[in-house]
Amino acid sequence: MRYRIKIAWRYLTSNPAQSWLLIVGVALGVFVFVFMSALIGGLAVLLTERTVGNVAHVTLVVPDLKPKVLYDPGTGALIAAQSSSSRAQLVRNAGALARVIDDFEGVAAISPEIVGNGFATRGAQIKPVSIVGVEPGSVSAIADIAGHLVGGNAFLPSGTVLIGKKLADSLGLAAGQQLRLRSDQGVNASLTIAGVYSFGFDALDERTVYVNLKSARGLLGVPQGVNRIELKLDDLWAAPEFAALLGPATGLEATPWTATNAQLLSGLDAQARSGTIIKSFALVTIVIGVASALLLSTYRRRSEIGIMRAMGASRGFVVMVFVAQGGLIG
Repeated sequence: MRYRIKIAWRYLTSNPAQSWLLIVGVALGVFVFVFMSALIGGLAVLLTERTVGNVAHVTLVVPDLKPKVLYDPGTGALIAAQSSSSRAQLVRNAGALARVIDDFEGVAAISPEIVGNGFATRGAQIKPVSIVGVEPGSVSAIADIAGHLVGGNAFLPSGTVLIGKKLADSLGLAAGQQLRLRSDQGVNASLTIAGVYSFGFDALDERTVYVNLKSARGLLGVPQGVNRIELKLDDLWAAPEFAALLGPATGLEATPWTATNAQLLSGLDAQARSGTIIKSFALVTIVIGVASALLLSTYRRRSEIGIMRAMGASRGFVVMVFVAQGGLIG
C-alpha cells in the first residue's frame, strides 16, 4: 500500500501546476458545500428563533365542553343535538397544575395568564389591543420583554403596563406616561407605562399590552383562575411530545407551537429540501472534477501503466495507484 501511495505522490509532483489546479478546485468545491450547509442551517435556526423564540412552546387551556344531546326516553326519539355556546375558559387550579408541570424535565418556564381584548385610548385615538395579564415575576418568561426594551423597565407592579413601540408611537406615548385601557367588559383603567418594547412583530409591538395579573382581573372581570398556562421548553422541537404528555397529566387541552405554525414548518421543510439538492449538486461537481482529472491523468500515462503491467503489477494495483492519487488531491 505504501508503494502505491509513493507512485501516486510522484504522479502528483511530476506536474505541480495541474495538481495545484485540482487541489484549488476541490478546495473551492468543499468551501461551497460547507458554506451552503452553514447558510441553510443558520437561516433555518434564525427563522425559527425569530418566529418561535418569543411565543409559547406549549399552551394549556380548558377543553371545549362536549355538546349536549336532548333525548326523550319515553319515545326513544332524538329531539335535538345542541352544542354548548359557553366555554369553561378558566383554569381554576393554576397553582397546583404549575407544580405538576414543573415536575416534567425540560420545562424552562411556566406562565399562568389572563387574556382578553380591549382598546388603548388617548384623546380621540383608539387602538384595539390584546390585554395579557401576567405575574410580575413571569414578565419575560415567554417573550423576552426585558431583552427587547427600548424605554423604561420590565418591572410590572399593579397599576402599570408594558406596551410595544409601534403602539407607543401611534399614540404619542413614552415610558412614565399614562395609558387608558378599556376592556371588552366595559371596565376602564388608567395605567402608568412602565416600559416600551420592540420585537419587530406587529402582533406584539402594536396589538399587545402586558399588565399585572391583579390589574387584569379587574379589567377583564376574572376574579379567580386564569385563561391559559403558557410553557417555554428547553428544546422547542420537543413541544409535540410534551403536549401529548401534559394533556392527560393536567386534564387540559395542550397545543404545541408546531400546530399553530404549520406554514413555518412547511417553509423550513421546503428550504431543507432545496438545500439538500444544492449541496448534492456541489458534491457531484467535486466528484466529477476529480474523476475527470484522474481520467485524463490515466489516459496520459498509458505507457507507464503498460510498463507496470509488464513488470507484473496487477490491474488492482494500477487502479489503487490512481485511487490514491485522487485521495491525495481530496
